[in-house]
Amino acid sequence: MTIAKLAAAAAEIRKLTITAIESAGYGHIGGSMSICDALAVLYCDIMKIDPANPDMADRDRLVLSKGHSGPALYATLAYKNYFPKEELKTLNQNGTNLPSHCDRLKTKGIDISTGSLGQGLSLAAGVAYGSKLKGYTNTCYCIVGDGELQEGQNWEAIQFAAHHCLDNLVLLIDYNKRQLDGYTEEICAPRSLAKKLQAFGWEVLEVNGHDVEAIRNALLSIKRVKKPYVVVLDTQKGYGCSFSEIEGFNHYMVVTPDMAETARAEIDRRHHQ
Repeated sequence: MTIAKLAAAAAEIRKLTITAIESAGYGHIGGSMSICDALAVLYCDIMKIDPANPDMADRDRLVLSKGHSGPALYATLAYKNYFPKEELKTLNQNGTNLPSHCDRLKTKGIDISTGSLGQGLSLAAGVAYGSKLKGYTNTCYCIVGDGELQEGQNWEAIQFAAHHCLDNLVLLIDYNKRQLDGYTEEICAPRSLAKKLQAFGWEVLEVNGHDVEAIRNALLSIKRVKKPYVVVLDTQKGYGCSFSEIEGFNHYMVVTPDMAETARAEIDRRHHQ
């Protein structure tokens, strides 16, 4: 896919994400908006998937460890026709197939149920290890938030993946510098994520997380060299529209129809600039 088409896909996914959260009236918009570009690149250009055959055995997998950002993943899956876009308007409502956090038993295209922060990378490492045992050549991608890296279980998984040379595991860190209660630097400073991952034996790439070309190039540059990979995505929480690109709290916000309409128009203007 061309870079222009990837940028258009990212813009559309952002608008669909806002539409879903608007329908619920509130939601985790901050962390959803910061990963739309990465999701667009993964699902529209990089991953081996088939929406018509979502259970294909040797497909690439995605584990969204920060499962509260499910609205962005749901928007991506709808964009790729895993289910009708109209279904996004049922987000987190009674009887929905799109709960607040990702549930593989409810949503077509969700590979792993997530939501308890700090556990997704362990699950992804298990998926990658299992794929190797089965002789598959697929890749497991895992998206984590920078705040959840404060959970020690992540570092056990990081060590496990390096020890077992899981070169079919790619970790994407949404380095948006904020978590639920504030800025990561103030709550528990992450120091250099790249240096820490390198020390654990991972190959590390750092890119602008809102530049689809940079993300695509980073993922295409990955070679199987007996190491797991991490792409540190330098992002802005709430990126994409002015009401969520604010200082302070933007983890979980009310989104009114007027706010959503303005945001979609802003996204269109930015995309066409």
